[in-house]
Amino acid sequence: MHKKWFTKALPAAAILLALSTTSYAAFAGTKPETVNIGYQKANIFALLKYRGTLDDSFKQQGINVRWVEFPAGPQMLEGLNVGSIDLAATGDAPPTFAQAAQADLVYLGHSPANPKTEAIVVAADSPINSVADLKGKKVALNKGSDVNYLLIAALEKAGLSYKDITPVYLPPADARAAFQRGAIDAWVIWDPYLAEVETHANARQIKNAEGLVPHYTFYLASRKFAEGHPETAQKVLSELATLSEWANQHQADAAQILAKSTGLDPAIWNKALARMPYGAERMTPEVFKQQQALADKFTATGLLPVKVDVSSARWSQDK
Repeated sequence: MHKKWFTKALPAAAILLALSTTSYAAFAGTKPETVNIGYQKANIFALLKYRGTLDDSFKQQGINVRWVEFPAGPQMLEGLNVGSIDLAATGDAPPTFAQAAQADLVYLGHSPANPKTEAIVVAADSPINSVADLKGKKVALNKGSDVNYLLIAALEKAGLSYKDITPVYLPPADARAAFQRGAIDAWVIWDPYLAEVETHANARQIKNAEGLVPHYTFYLASRKFAEGHPETAQKVLSELATLSEWANQHQADAAQILAKSTGLDPAIWNKALARMPYGAERMTPEVFKQQQALADKFTATGLLPVKVDVSSARWSQDK
């Protein structure tokens, strides 16, 4: 291939990405004045915020931490894209949608797989006993979320397609109300909402994500921040790893903190944490491969408008 022609054929976005990465690298090793972290009330960054260990550690380095609360992963990654935050933690699906929207993010790391923390549930007296029984039924879920992937995978394994059910796209609070009054036949949901509806509404699981999808929490950063301040980004990962070890060994204490953050009973969090292993590991080729499978499935189903190359969001520190 002619070199000149190949250069002209490169997508403009790829050229800009190469130039921006080089620019960020020039500032590598510098310390930011402030680290802006997005969090949700129920995720690991909320636990890190309320324990205060990251704030204390960064304060000793002259770095301030600013915590910004978001209602869900998609909004948080939009904040990452526009530069209002530097770091975020979400489930599997939101990063792929952010990449489809041209967000310049990188994967810093991930949690252990936790497939028991999301499931398809029905009312205790429902005649539905298997995924195959969902044919023709109304199933509530948060569109484009991790449980969307679980539902697609579960239906396929049962010999059904997404067209065989009627998806009802609702955020957790609205779906919980619809479940309570019987307006939907099933609900696909994650912890701690899963633990709550099992405890207070006697919901019955017909299938969780075990054997279907891994379900990770991903730790994400804007490329500008990760490439410009790699040591600071790595410090956040280290703090998450230390926090995870503490939380896994002190689940009752972690449950108390998260109960205050979310307003849910500590008993709900004890139930959720019993099946939610925390951790912070660097990305591997296998995890990128699994995340690519998720993105491809969403594209094939029509939920993602374009094909996404997940590995394009690889952090240069992992190469």
